[in-house]
Amino acid sequence: MATETDKSENTVSNRSMDVIVALLFMGVAALVMADSWRIGARWASDGPQSGYFPFYVGLIMFISSLGTLAMTLFTKTPDRSNFVDREQLGSVLKVLVPTIAYVILINFIGIYFASMIFIAFFMWWLGKYKLPVILPVAIGVPLVLFVMFEIWFLVPLPKGPIESALGY
Repeated sequence: MATETDKSENTVSNRSMDVIVALLFMGVAALVMADSWRIGARWASDGPQSGYFPFYVGLIMFISSLGTLAMTLFTKTPDRSNFVDREQLGSVLKVLVPTIAYVILINFIGIYFASMIFIAFFMWWLGKYKLPVILPVAIGVPLVLFVMFEIWFLVPLPKGPIESALGY
């Protein structure tokens, strides 16, 4: 019989996640600062250059993340408790992995057919619906979105070979 400690085997600690997130934010902030500096982050004779404010927002973000990193690494009482247990991680991955596949699929078959597959898959896998319920929803939702975006609003979204064959 599984006990509470079995269910919450260590995956990653809160401390580790704090370090990872701080480093990621520092990386994003450094990228913002570098690009802002590239396009001009100084005060010119006619006022601030286009990268002036983004540069300082990135700098504030970098300093804040550096503070979080320092507090996390140098505290006398690090938070080594579990960030997420295996069951919670599994639930997140059940959504994350198919969503990544959906985004990749959009590049090959377009957003509308990828959405049909995505909706049908989730309704079948997680919703446990039967085919008579899945088909109208999986076909209807992307079809309504196609009419709304492509025909009414004239907003082009990523299309695949089928839409191209139909002239869109």
